Amino acid sequence: MNQTPVSRRSFLTASGLAAAAAALPGGLSAAQNALSAKRPRIKIGQIGTGNQHANKIGTLRRLTDLFEVVGVAEDDAAQRAKALKSDCYKGLTWMTSDELLAVPGLQAVAVETEEHAPIPTALRCIRAGKHIHLDKPCGESLPQFRQLLDEAKARSLTVQVGYMYRNNPAVQFCIKAVKDGLIGNVFDLDAAMSRYDGNDYRKLIKTYKGGIHYILACHLIDLVVTLMGEPEKVRPFLRRTRADGVLDNGLAVFEFSRDRLATIRTCITEAQGFQRRHLTVMGDKGTIIIQPLESKGNMSGGVLKLALEEDRGGFKKGVQTIAMPPLKDRYEDQWREFAAVLNGEMINPYTYEHDYIVHKCHLEACGMPLDV
Repeated sequence: MNQTPVSRRSFLTASGLAAAAAALPGGLSAAQNALSAKRPRIKIGQIGTGNQHANKIGTLRRLTDLFEVVGVAEDDAAQRAKALKSDCYKGLTWMTSDELLAVPGLQAVAVETEEHAPIPTALRCIRAGKHIHLDKPCGESLPQFRQLLDEAKARSLTVQVGYMYRNNPAVQFCIKAVKDGLIGNVFDLDAAMSRYDGNDYRKLIKTYKGGIHYILACHLIDLVVTLMGEPEKVRPFLRRTRADGVLDNGLAVFEFSRDRLATIRTCITEAQGFQRRHLTVMGDKGTIIIQPLESKGNMSGGVLKLALEEDRGGFKKGVQTIAMPPLKDRYEDQWREFAAVLNGEMINPYTYEHDYIVHKCHLEACGMPLDV
């Protein structure tokens, strides 16, 4: 298939994105960034260090124009001892969670507790009147998550869930292309998020009821719901490839109205699985393929190809590679978006209801109960 590179400038012109950058979930305009630079810094702290993405505090600390990191709390002695060895925490003030929530002027908290049960900590923050960045996944209880969202909404507090692909420029292109009808009516989606891990990580994954699906699938389910809406049914298929009992290979099938389908796969036994992480969205007028989802390790910005059967929306018939902006830290734009929402410069692109539907589908995809 002939592949024609398309520059970012051409894409901006064709898509109208230059005039409406903020229309993309996670998209921030230059004007918004400039306005943020004039605002007082947001006072933020972190509770917990056990989440696998807790090191994103390193990115947060570099955004000194937006945030003042007042400290970090870790009430688990073993987790704190481990975190003290990490460079991303060097020089920070350590305190108890009670002390952190009592810091004068504290506006927000990053909830980075381990993945089994983050909601009690998140709920404490909401009840203390703090906006939260809640790292994924959102716990093993759907009723608890519903309670968190309801109380946050009642207090007009922001809950930003840490689904990092939301701010990936290739994913943003895909979201806008679907919403603008570039590829027509979407009838199928396929995505995978895999890796290859050793025994230590397998022992950790064994502690989760949903196995590796619980840790990784939520990122992809967020994209499924964004692009296709709420499914009518979710069918989970969780498997063990080895005799150690770890649910290390997962598949979920999502059934939608009008006979639409989506499938997602997660695995920790796939050789070079990181490079095969992909999102493929099929419409009756074209297909978008992002593979890998991220480039050069975990830098935000994947490789995106657009396939069309006819000239459409400013793009040519055939397969074309869409140029993306320079790679950057996968968490930077997520934090910038959080600041913009808290500063009143944009509305949170993801509603409380969206996050609830995603988590509901996530638990279903992991074969877990919804009433506990």
